[in-house]
Amino acid sequence: MKSAREKMQRRAQRTRARLAKTSSGRPRLSVYRSSKHIYAQIIDDAKGETLAAASTLEKDVRGDAVTGATVELAGKVGKLVAERAKAKGLTEVVFDRGGYIYHGRIKALAEAAREGGLQF
Repeated sequence: MKSAREKMQRRAQRTRARLAKTSSGRPRLSVYRSSKHIYAQIIDDAKGETLAAASTLEKDVRGDAVTGATVELAGKVGKLVAERAKAKGLTEVVFDRGGYIYHGRIKALAEAAREGGLQF
């Protein structure tokens, strides 16, 4: 029987395979969610480099919060990564939820990135 981690990795690979077919050269907004933090980065897969990134590890995002595992902080990360992407001239990306369900912190980050000016 497969472990939860193996199932998660299969879902993530399946999602990335679909994105690779439909991305048409757009960079990928990849999200990683741990139990304490959330990370987002915009990756150019053709060059293999990170163009912009943000996470709840940054003090200006987290502020006085004890943990970075809240929907509000995920929204802040989404807005911050959108600002950094716009500063580099990026407006269109594909959203890679990384095998996570589009709900809660993942959804908050995505909606905040859209409000910040990213299109996906």
